[in-house]
Amino acid sequence: MNRSALITTLIPALGIAYLLYAYAALPSTDLRILGLILALAGLAGVAVARAQLGISFTLAPLVTPGIYSRVRNPVYLFSAIAIAGLLLYINRLSFFWIFLLIIPLQVIRARI
Repeated sequence: MNRSALITTLIPALGIAYLLYAYAALPSTDLRILGLILALAGLAGVAVARAQLGISFTLAPLVTPGIYSRVRNPVYLFSAIAIAGLLLYINRLSFFWIFLLIIPLQVIRARI
């Protein structure tokens, strides 16, 4: 994994790890547990997708093996999963409207 891929993977992961820690004292609910699972799965997916990009970490990746053979933009997909999980975990369901606004923007960005 090149330096820019490493940085753009670690910085969001550290931010999410901080939020997971900061909100750990909230009572456990089924939604929070689901959110934790989704956030961790999303982060793991982003890390795998970025690692498989290798030296092709650019605006237009030229990678077709691995996860990229099944999902065109796995970084966007797994990032969305991580964000949704984080919102569930921190119990901020009212912020889902922002998340719903981001999805069409990511789809447009992915098509470009």
